[in-house]
Amino acid sequence: MIHVIKANPSHVDGIVKVCTEANRATYGEIYTKDYLESIIKEFYSPDQILKEVSRSTREWGGYFVALDNGKVVGAGGGGMTSLEVGEIYVLYLDPSRRNEGIGTLLLNSITAQQKNFNATEQWLSVQKGNHKGIPFYESKGFELQSEELSDGYVSLRYKRKI
Repeated sequence: MIHVIKANPSHVDGIVKVCTEANRATYGEIYTKDYLESIIKEFYSPDQILKEVSRSTREWGGYFVALDNGKVVGAGGGGMTSLEVGEIYVLYLDPSRRNEGIGTLLLNSITAQQKNFNATEQWLSVQKGNHKGIPFYESKGFELQSEELSDGYVSLRYKRKI
């Protein structure tokens, strides 16, 4: 049975593994290999993840992990960008565990945290061409708001009321 909890330092290696594998599976056909590996190195190194599980603020609510018998099978986190606006920054699953409801459990935990911070809407960015994330977010009520160019790639901005 899957359960979602706030991450702690014991989950760092699992978060690194899930985020690294999911990035490669999701963006391998979108990004250049060098760009993808630079993103992984910057955001999903053990040192970086340890910093992010060791702090939790309104702006960064910390990581949540989905655990299956103690093994990290998903990770996600977000924060508040203004008084009533939340942002989903990270939401990744073990690529072999898609379509089991794990993403929904993580999104629900992040959303509950943001509602506790008085969020009334939620935003996120997803890369154009991400055929794994876009249908998921749209099924959860997120609506496309704009397209933005970043580092030569098109990022789609979505929002929903919560």
